Amino acid sequence: MAENYHKPVLLHETVDGLNIRPDGIYADMTFGGGGHSREILSRLGTEGHLFSFDQDLDAMAGAFDDERFTFVRSNFRFLQNWMEYYDVEGVDGIMADLGVSSHHLDAGERGFSFRYDAPLDMRMNQRGKLTAEQIIAEYSEEQLADILYLYGEMKNSRRLASTIVKARQQGEIKTTGQLADLVRPLLGRDREKKDLAKVFQALRIEVNGEMKALRQMLNAAIEVLKPGGRLVVLTYHSLEDRMVKNIMKSGNAEGKSEQDFFGNCLSPLRPLGKVIIPSAEEQSENPRSRSAKLRIAEKVEIQK
Repeated sequence: MAENYHKPVLLHETVDGLNIRPDGIYADMTFGGGGHSREILSRLGTEGHLFSFDQDLDAMAGAFDDERFTFVRSNFRFLQNWMEYYDVEGVDGIMADLGVSSHHLDAGERGFSFRYDAPLDMRMNQRGKLTAEQIIAEYSEEQLADILYLYGEMKNSRRLASTIVKARQQGEIKTTGQLADLVRPLLGRDREKKDLAKVFQALRIEVNGEMKALRQMLNAAIEVLKPGGRLVVLTYHSLEDRMVKNIMKSGNAEGKSEQDFFGNCLSPLRPLGKVIIPSAEEQSENPRSRSAKLRIAEKVEIQK
């Protein structure tokens, strides 16, 4: 299943960033098709262990039969809770490959892509209650405009929201095709596909509470990482990348650094190296990698 799910981005660079010890404990926050997890396991000895998280039932089908591996079907925001549940006092490395997988985009019936005419669903966790159809049908014009502006970075968000609200008064908007046809006239011809992707991205982020979950996971990562442990994160759009960058630099999502008496930053993390982006060759072979950025940080022990 892993090969059909999606091709992992920056596979070796990501796993190298974890600086894996054979007897270490690691956590993959986004199992997906298992590509990164498989590589991590290949570098662990008999005493090492990997916990891999994914809330999607489809991902669970690819879980490994390995004593060194535990699959956790859960949103990664609950990282700290699950480590306490498994009596793990600290982990040596945490990685996350954020964003939507090519599997989700290719599974037309899940409603993530405008390439297929399917129910407006977009739930990464099929047990979740909120769907994109509900958002389109029930959110106020102001709420829709805010989502499209904040999560889709659409400058004409108010006009888009107004158009959606007027259209739903004439009849239900239940499919991806209906939504795409509705907003397409408001998008520039030269940017139609990119802007449609942004509209769908905004809805997906809201459906899955992605930004709040990311903040919670990153804060939990700081708590469960051992001193010297690594945090490795792949981002795909500016919103999540900004949050990851801020937390790695200052220890909080706002990027506000706490300083000691001498003006030294008291951040619990220290960024390592420069941002890594995929090579031109990888970008041509794997379209999902084109907007990817890899950031690596190390947990530091703060002396107060």
